Amino acid sequence: MTFSSLFIPSAIYTCQNLLVFAVFTYDKLGAKMRWGRISENVLLLIAAIGPVGALTAMTVFRHKTRHVKFIIVPVFLILHVFLVVWLWFQVAG
Repeated sequence: MTFSSLFIPSAIYTCQNLLVFAVFTYDKLGAKMRWGRISENVLLLIAAIGPVGALTAMTVFRHKTRHVKFIIVPVFLILHVFLVVWLWFQVAG
């Protein structure tokens, strides 16, 4: 497996997480400024796609950290790590 074969999937995954971070940031600003909010179900759905960005935004902005539903975000991250490790062994081995 070469560096170039990992670059595009890594770039896509990074962009996904940056987008999720931006959405969580927008929702936090919406809470402070009394703008329109994003539903918790949508936030959880995108957190499943980009858990690194979601967990980072939750930690940095202390956003949705008291909501019991959002305990699942670290679980999403653990699942992503297992998926990456499993895919790595599938491709490399």
